[in-house]
Amino acid sequence: MAKAAPAPKPTTAELSLLRVIWPLGASTVKQVHEAAQKERPDMTYATVLRLMQIMHGKGLLIRDDSQRSHVYAPAQAQESLRTGLLKDLIHKAFAGSGKDLVMAALSGHVTKKEREEIRKLLREEKP
Repeated sequence: MAKAAPAPKPTTAELSLLRVIWPLGASTVKQVHEAAQKERPDMTYATVLRLMQIMHGKGLLIRDDSQRSHVYAPAQAQESLRTGLLKDLIHKAFAGSGKDLVMAALSGHVTKKEREEIRKLLREEKP
């Protein structure tokens, strides 16, 4: 039996665009461009189009080209992609230790408010 190909890893620019696309759902390039410009007013339509075409080629986006304006959608749910990237990071940077990742994150990368939310989550967690 053939092993499934690993999910494609997005570049920083692709991940940034995915964060725009996930809340939109299936969208045209024009819709994604308009939404992306709210955070990055300098982003051109041509840049968004090229990036989305590359992402489709890599398997990060699926495309419905049955209509005049192609409609793109994420190939993976946000949580699924995040989980895969996190597993990869834990394996590569923390020798497989989730605890080491959490300790590194807590030692300066978490706001006071986030730290309190984490405490609350840990108190609520069932054994």
